[in-house]
Order: sequence, then C-alpha cells, then structure tokens
Amino acid sequence: QVQLVESGGGLVQSGGSLRVSCAASGRTFSSWAMGWFRQAPGKEREFVAAINWRGDTTNYAAFVKGRFTISRDNAKNAVYLQMNSLKPEDTAVYYCAAASKESRASMTNYAYDYWGQGTQVTVSS
Repeated sequence: QVQLVESGGGLVQSGGSLRVSCAASGRTFSSWAMGWFRQAPGKEREFVAAINWRGDTTNYAAFVKGRFTISRDNAKNAVYLQMNSLKPEDTAVYYCAAASKESRASMTNYAYDYWGQGTQVTVSS
C-alpha cells in the first residue's frame, strides 16, 4: 500500500524559513514525478512545485519562484520543500503527491494519484 507522510510544518514568522518533508513507502518512487500542493482555508488546492523522477527538472508556481525549492532523495524515497522568505499568504495545508504514471514534473493535480494527509504551515505577520 502506497503511503505518503508529510512532516515539518509549523508556525513561523513572516520572512522566516521552513522545510517540509515527505516520506514515501509501499513502492519504489524513483521513477515517479513528485509534487507539492497547498490548500488555504476557503480556497481550492493549488500547485506549488514539482520535480521529475531524476530530480534534474523542476517546476514552480509563479508565486513561489525564487523562494521555494523542491528536491528529492530517491535512495530515501523522500521529497522536500524548502520554503524561504515566507509570507502570511503562504499559510495553508501543504500536501505531498506522487504520480505513478508520470515521470515529468507535472503541474497539474490530475497527474498525481497518491496524496499525503497534509501538514499545516502557518506564517504570522
């Protein structure tokens, strides 16, 4: 059974940094694309960042470019999201996602068929 477990969320002040992690289990994820999405209260889930199977191609939403960095460690079945210069509008539940049929860094949520339970990130002003 495929399982994605996020960790590392929390409360941080505006301008601060946070790193969220996603541990994958149940399958070998090295050939899968991985992504991060987020959902703020009252809003739809939105794309944040994605990384291809090899880790050498990434895509970012315009609102996080230059501030967030996605990376992966296939040996550990893990994906990370380093978030710098955080803003109050980054407050959301952050979800890790895995795409079993896609190896490219897809920006669309329908490419991802496995999701974690989410981790809360709160940025105070």
